[in-house]
Amino acid sequence: MTAPAFTHELLAGLAAGRYAAVRVPSFLPRERCDEVLGALRQQVFDSYGKARVDPPVMRFGVGVSDHMADGGVADTYWKALQGHHESWQGLGLSFDPFRTCREALAAAWPGGVAVGRRGGVEMGDGVAREPNQGFQVHFDDALREYDGDLLDEPLIGQFAFNLYLSVPPEGGETVLWRHRWRPEDEAHRLSARYGFDESVVAGAESIELAPEVGEALLIDPRFFHAVRPSHGDRRIALGFAVGIGTSGRLLTWA
Repeated sequence: MTAPAFTHELLAGLAAGRYAAVRVPSFLPRERCDEVLGALRQQVFDSYGKARVDPPVMRFGVGVSDHMADGGVADTYWKALQGHHESWQGLGLSFDPFRTCREALAAAWPGGVAVGRRGGVEMGDGVAREPNQGFQVHFDDALREYDGDLLDEPLIGQFAFNLYLSVPPEGGETVLWRHRWRPEDEAHRLSARYGFDESVVAGAESIELAPEVGEALLIDPRFFHAVRPSHGDRRIALGFAVGIGTSGRLLTWA
C-alpha cells in the first residue's frame, strides 16, 4: 500500500498479513534528508561482519545482529552502543531523525512507540545502512534468531522500517517474496552466511519497490526479501526494527 501517512489501519493490515509493505512518499522533507545525508557523508562507515554478510554492507551506527552470542546478545553490544550514541550526537543535527520516525509511527498506533529494552537498558535506536552491492535474500525474525525474548517485553509481530536519504538512478530496489521460512529452506542457506540462495523463493509471488528520497518504507521482514545492487550513486537509508509487544506497544531496536 502507498499512502500519504501511516495510519492504524495500515499498520494493523501489515501486522495481519494483508499487506507485505506500506510506503509513505515524502515522509521526510528533502531539506531534512539533505541535512542528515550531508552529515553522514563526512563520516567513515563501518561494515557488518564480512564473514557473515557478503557482499559487504556498510553502516553508520551499531546493529545488534553483529553481537549475537549463543542465541543471546554479547556484552560487546552495550559497549559499542555507547560509541554509537556519541557518534550520532557528534553529527550536530538540528533534530533526531530516529525520534521523528518513532513519533510518526506513534501518531498512528494507539499503544504508543518506545525504544525496546533488554535487561532494563535501552537498545540502539537505529542505524544508517549503505547496501550498494545489495543484500542477499534473507528474512528477519527475532523470535527465530534469538533464544527466548530479545526484549524485556515479548514480541508477537515484527516490522522493518527504512527511510531513504540517497538513492541510485538505477538499482537499489527492495524485493519481497510471498514466502516465509520453512525448515526445508535451510537447504538453500549460503554457507556461513546470513542469506539464502535465490532458489529458495523460486516460483513465489514477489513485489519490487524502487526507493525514493524522503520515502519511508515499512515491511514485514518475516517474508524473504533482498536488495538489488545500486548503480550510479550511494543508497543510504536510516533503519530499525519494530516489534509489536504483548502490551500492544510498538518497540524499536537496531
